[in-house]
Amino acid sequence: MRTSLVLAALLATGALPAPAQGTDPNLGRNLAAGCAGCHNISGNAAPGMPGLTGQSKETLVRTLREFRDGKRPATVMHQLAKGYTDGQLELIAAYFAAQK
Repeated sequence: MRTSLVLAALLATGALPAPAQGTDPNLGRNLAAGCAGCHNISGNAAPGMPGLTGQSKETLVRTLREFRDGKRPATVMHQLAKGYTDGQLELIAAYFAAQK
């Protein structure tokens, strides 16, 4: 148990590299679940929120990176996007781009 806690702490602080992304086929969907409150898990957003369905992966990745890097103004997206790596943003974008 103690070893698990130490390992988790080291991963969380960045002292150890995270496990390879993309090994779980549901990882994109699981990461996108954090977006569901505003954008719905399908990307068909709640009224007043931008829809993500139908946008290309490239457009979504660019937009998410702009939010994360402070290049696009936002109320909360700039803070939320900071919590993701480039690889995670690509997985999220791929998930939403694949939704119909």
